[in-house]
Amino acid sequence: MFDLAPDTIYLTEGGTETEIMFRHGFEFPHFAVFELLKDRRATELLHDMFRRYLDAVADSGCAALMSGLDYRASPDWAGLLGYSDAGLAEIQAQCLDFLRDVAAPYRDQIPDIVIAGIIGPRGDAYALNRTISADEAQEYHAVQLANLKRFGADMAWGATFNNVPEAVGLARAAADVGVPLNLSFTLTSDHILRSGVTLKEAVLAVDEEAGAARPHSYGINCSHPLEYAPALEPGDWFNRVQNIRPNAAMMDKMALCKLNHLEEGDPEELARLMGDLAREAPQISMWGGCCGSWDRHLRLIAKAVMAARSASA
Repeated sequence: MFDLAPDTIYLTEGGTETEIMFRHGFEFPHFAVFELLKDRRATELLHDMFRRYLDAVADSGCAALMSGLDYRASPDWAGLLGYSDAGLAEIQAQCLDFLRDVAAPYRDQIPDIVIAGIIGPRGDAYALNRTISADEAQEYHAVQLANLKRFGADMAWGATFNNVPEAVGLARAAADVGVPLNLSFTLTSDHILRSGVTLKEAVLAVDEEAGAARPHSYGINCSHPLEYAPALEPGDWFNRVQNIRPNAAMMDKMALCKLNHLEEGDPEELARLMGDLAREAPQISMWGGCCGSWDRHLRLIAKAVMAARSASA
């Protein structure tokens, strides 16, 4: 079964949607950034964005874990945009091809490049406006996962999940399809999932309920360190957390999307916090960013994490 290279730091991209939206002025419905593949100018800018990200990876000595444009490429969201099942599969293939195309010139510069598809929640990640059972989630997410398997994605990244039942269903679907899954939760300013459970409770519950179908690993994304740091209780469960992709600024998620400008926070401070965590949590191998972050943040994060690992080696 596919796995990440041992003793290797993987640098992910940052907040793709916020970068192309607020820095470059593009709009796209329902946060479906893959719609910009229909626009030649937007596609060129996306290529340039990802080249800058890969330049940062190459300069850092890290490996690359690339995901990109398919956060909303699931049946309900694609249906709102008029996509049929066949059209959804086609757009997923285009998203993966986009990543492979921009990565091709870097294959000799970066020690490992992993291509991942993004699985987002069926409903709104930042509200509890939809009840979904584990069985419903398994059936729903199997569609997107089957397409990722069909088109050769190395793994799937489940991003911004906020409740246990949907996470369990996603894990079961990924195991059934045969796609390794990193399942990332998003936390509130109260340091818990929107559904009310702690990060520890969520990880333990998904592992128990999914059983042999448990995810490859867990992560946190779309939360600033000040939101998630208090949730990182020590224990064996924390070894399952291997992916950290923070927001650049300590602001409410919905407020960030309504600013109409890019909120970069303090990149140096964010990198310092990532370096501190790298010293405390050597099991974390996937590092990157989320809303408000891109190559400047990623370069600083990579430098801090690599320095922390070198110091503890």
